[in-house]
Amino acid sequence: MKKIALTIAAVASLGLTACGGNDAATEANTTAVDLNATDEAVTDVNAATDAAVDNALDNAAAAAGEASEAADNAAENVAEAADAAAH
Repeated sequence: MKKIALTIAAVASLGLTACGGNDAATEANTTAVDLNATDEAVTDVNAATDAAVDNALDNAAAAAGEASEAADNAAENVAEAADAAAH
């Protein structure tokens, strides 16, 4: 919600700048609002990237554990089949 408000404020500032002339203070305020929005976007992207990497690592670890268990089960099945064939 905060991002939307900052975006609206930036657009409103640009609109006022276009209508009211090129006041240096207005331009500075517009730039500050744009930079704040950019900083928040970078923070959000970094957080999303971290979450995605953590999720991928968790999924990979779970898949490795399941693959190991499947290999153990397969080895046990082979051993049982060999034992059954020997008798």
